[in-house]
Amino acid sequence: MPQSEDDAKLVGADRVLAVLVALADRPEGATLDELSRAVDSSKPTVHRALSALRRAGLATQVARGSYVLGDELIRLAMRNHAERPDSVRVTPILHALVERYGETAHFAVLDGSEVVYRAKMDPPQGAVRLTSEVGGRNPAYRTAVGKLLLSSRLRSEKELSEWLAGRPLEARTPHSITTVPALWKELEATRERGYAVDDQENELGVNCVAVPFESGFAGLDGAISVSALTFRMPLDRLVGEVPNIRRIVESPESPLVAAS
Repeated sequence: MPQSEDDAKLVGADRVLAVLVALADRPEGATLDELSRAVDSSKPTVHRALSALRRAGLATQVARGSYVLGDELIRLAMRNHAERPDSVRVTPILHALVERYGETAHFAVLDGSEVVYRAKMDPPQGAVRLTSEVGGRNPAYRTAVGKLLLSSRLRSEKELSEWLAGRPLEARTPHSITTVPALWKELEATRERGYAVDDQENELGVNCVAVPFESGFAGLDGAISVSALTFRMPLDRLVGEVPNIRRIVESPESPLVAAS
């Protein structure tokens, strides 16, 4: 069947987007040859895609034959992120949590089987930087934010099995939950107590608690977490702070922020 003009345009647009994503994965820059291999397309096709991106300011040539994302794309992304309703609401909350605990705070939402970190704030000093990043993802089952969000969506072990759809529960650490019955038991406990915990399940030496947060953006409900180094704040102590964390999430201007 002959390809329609609309189909051809769609394929072309998809190729431009593929080149854009490939550039985003190569902050040090990429050559035409490298991009051609990355998107499995001919060099003339990739060159046309790069020309379109460069005209829009979304890509730039930094050296002979080497390309990077354009400053205009970075400006647009940063402005969009800063002005989104969920970011505007969550930023002072994360700041208050970091100020009180001196540990990393996250805001995340559920996307399929993963959580996506919409915002993250590290303490200015004295902390080890975690591997998470804004826009980054982790399997929901081994994070506190993920388990909290799953606990409100899944109502039976059968639903959990169907949601997993045969995906294995892989162990990232010796503490990771790896069976459906164990995960379901944890989701039930999470729902009953109203907060979730991550006991070094995603990253050794790091524990975490998460509480609900209504993002107010595009109907997405999220979770806010505090991730702490275990040697500095053991899990039992972090869990003991859940009432205070809740108060800060509900009112970041609370006097608790300034408490010692």
